[in-house]
Formats: sequence, structure tokens, C-alpha cells
Amino acid sequence: RLTIAFFALSGLDMLDSLDLVNKDDIIEWIYSLQVLPTEDRSNLNRCGFRGSSYLGMPFNPSKGPGIHHPYDSGHIAMTYTGLSCLVILGDDLSRVNKDAILAGLRALQLDDGSFCAVLEGSENDMRFVYCASCICYMLDNWSGMDMKKAIDYIRRSMSYDNGLAQGAGLESHGGSTFCGIASLCLMGKLEEVFSEKELNRIRRWCIMRQQNGYHGRPNKPVDTCYSFWVGATLKLLNIFQYTNFEKNRNYILSTQDRLVGGFAKWPDSHP
Repeated sequence: RLTIAFFALSGLDMLDSLDLVNKDDIIEWIYSLQVLPTEDRSNLNRCGFRGSSYLGMPFNPSKGPGIHHPYDSGHIAMTYTGLSCLVILGDDLSRVNKDAILAGLRALQLDDGSFCAVLEGSENDMRFVYCASCICYMLDNWSGMDMKKAIDYIRRSMSYDNGLAQGAGLESHGGSTFCGIASLCLMGKLEEVFSEKELNRIRRWCIMRQQNGYHGRPNKPVDTCYSFWVGATLKLLNIFQYTNFEKNRNYILSTQDRLVGGFAKWPDSHP
């Protein structure tokens, strides 16, 4: 639910329509999803934001202390989207327990520099490196990760064709390329990690993903989501102006459902 809220709120924000929602109520709901440290701080490595009230925990939008539950823990993507929503809504983050969130984030980083989503274990890849980078950036505190290890993970994920993969030795992908490049930009390390020659190769790989819209990998169908993933990467790499805007716009509009207003992956599909 928190991720859906993020997409909805960020969409409304870009459409200059946030006044259509009750910001205060949503802010209270988001804070109620914060996994707070208990009085004995025994759950510190589980702190962050959960995605919804699925555990039936008491509604608690305060800053703490939390209530112990053996299965309650934050999820790295929910912490990212939760903080993002609060920022979009104009909250000052005063009720965010920053130290606890950073402690929970540190517990999710693996030896190879990547992050898993939850303490119990999950897949680990570039998506969660990006989530961790966003969390540290929004909290203005990079103690939530070993930055050198994270940078090494991103560096090793560069594939033979110059895109970035979810991890070392895997296939280049538009989504993971964005996550890696965006993470380095947030860290302020992009030009330290990749040489100008390497950045130009990444730029070329991204530019070559456009047909009418964008696809995420060579020989794959165009998909609306890559207009963001690849388009945002082009923007970060300062070559967004080389996009064929008309073709991309026409493709995106061809996927819009004129009845409900949403966008699908492909034309004539459900949004």
C-alpha cells in the first residue's frame, strides 16, 4: 500500500494536484507504519517502515517507543517510499526516528555491498542499493551504509555491453542501469567511479534503447515504464535532449486508457 501511495502521490505532485488529497491524514497513516525501536531497543536492526498494517499493530503515528512483535520489521523499499511520500507531502520528518532507520538499513547490507529487502532475507540487487541510497540522501546521513562496498557493487555490475545489471555477471537492464547511476549521483561519486569514456559507453547503451518508446533490454518489446527508467538515466547523464520526444510521447499516449486514465505497458492492454 505504501508503494502504491508513493506512485499516486508523486503522480499528483507532478500534475500539480496534491490539493485533491488530505495531506494531514495521509501523513498520520504513513507514520503509523513506522517500525519504531522498543524501550529495550532489541529490535533496532528491524526498524524502518512496513508496507501496510497487515500485522494488526496498534495505530501509532508517534515517534516511539514501539511495541515488540516477533514478525514486525521494516522493508527497505517501504522505507524509501514512506520517506519519499512524507517529503512530497511537505512533512518535516520530525517524527522519523532517523537513528533507528539508519541502524535498520545497516543491518540489510551484505558483504558484497548490495542490500536485501528485509532482515529475514530476500533477493539482493541494484534496486535495493538505490533504495538505500535514497534513504541516506533524504536523511542527510550516509552512515546507513558502507558506501565503498556499495560503490564496488555498482562498479562490478557493469556488463560487457556497457549497461548495468542487477549484479555482477548478469544481463544489462534499463531499470538496474538507472538504479546504479542514480545511486552514484546521490552519493556524488558518478565521475569518480566511471571514466568519461565509460560514461559515454553507458550513454550510448541508453540511447540505443529507444525505438518509438523505450525498451529495457536489447530485442525486447517497448514498455512504457522504460520511458522513466531509461529517460531518467539519460537526464542524469546530461543527454536527455537526444531523446526523440515526439515518438516517445506518441507511444506513451497510445497506451493510455481513455476511460480510467491509467497507462498500460503496451497499447490495447489494461492499465
